[in-house]
Amino acid sequence: MKQRVILLVGILISTMSYAQFEISAGTGYAIGSAEMKLGTETTTTSVENTYGSYGEGVNFQLRGTYFFNEKVGLDVGVGYLNGADHTINKTTVPGVDVDAIARGRAYGATVAVAYKFTDNFYGRAGALLKIAGKTEAVVFSSTLMSEAEREPYSLPEGSYSETNYTEDFHGKFPLGFVGALGYKFPIDNNFSIYVEAEYYGISLKRKDSELQEFNTNLFTPDGNMVAESVFTLDNLPPGYSKKTTYVDELRNDNTDPSKKLSQKVPYSSFGVNVGITYKFKKAAKQ
Repeated sequence: MKQRVILLVGILISTMSYAQFEISAGTGYAIGSAEMKLGTETTTTSVENTYGSYGEGVNFQLRGTYFFNEKVGLDVGVGYLNGADHTINKTTVPGVDVDAIARGRAYGATVAVAYKFTDNFYGRAGALLKIAGKTEAVVFSSTLMSEAEREPYSLPEGSYSETNYTEDFHGKFPLGFVGALGYKFPIDNNFSIYVEAEYYGISLKRKDSELQEFNTNLFTPDGNMVAESVFTLDNLPPGYSKKTTYVDELRNDNTDPSKKLSQKVPYSSFGVNVGITYKFKKAAKQ
């Protein structure tokens, strides 16, 4: 037992004698990876699937890395994703015009093992977690009104409604993979610029969603608005629910718009990051 304690103390002293800490801040752009179906584009002649990953977009990162020895360290980071717009519904048919996009707005964290192949060439691999954020959908629709819909407002044939709404989707707690290879270009003894290729492998299972904005206006055929805010968040039309819960199973006869079947949405990506690293002095001289 005494020998084990002595050995453990020796390892700790050896580790602390090298201990090296550095922080990095950077940004980058990622393209989608492992893309899935996100929506459809519909015309009078065809229906086409749209594919993508909500992990596509600009990211910002802040990381801290603690090296235990000359090769191995622990890397912990936080980041923000400003995702690109993706089409989830584009419909252009007589009487109906829909333009709906969705994008990721997410905060994440990584915990990874860092390894130095050389003084400047490094890699890291570990766990990726989403800690906050949303998938934001922004929807516009223009629909020709039926005779029954026009009658209460005494509107002529050809009148139409325009609806704009925003809906935020949230997912269950996910766990993914992060891996990166990079190279540092030293500026001086403390600062260096890094360039790295990074892969995120993660998908989210939807948990719930909530309407943030909702508004419907009515127009005559010549484009003159005759009724404003006919429907709002406090007065939603049939088929809409302010809050929606996503579940794994529903009855065949379900008519409750606040319950829908869950689905997985992709956030995987492959990107390139650039940034700056500051290396602190070692804990003790060698």
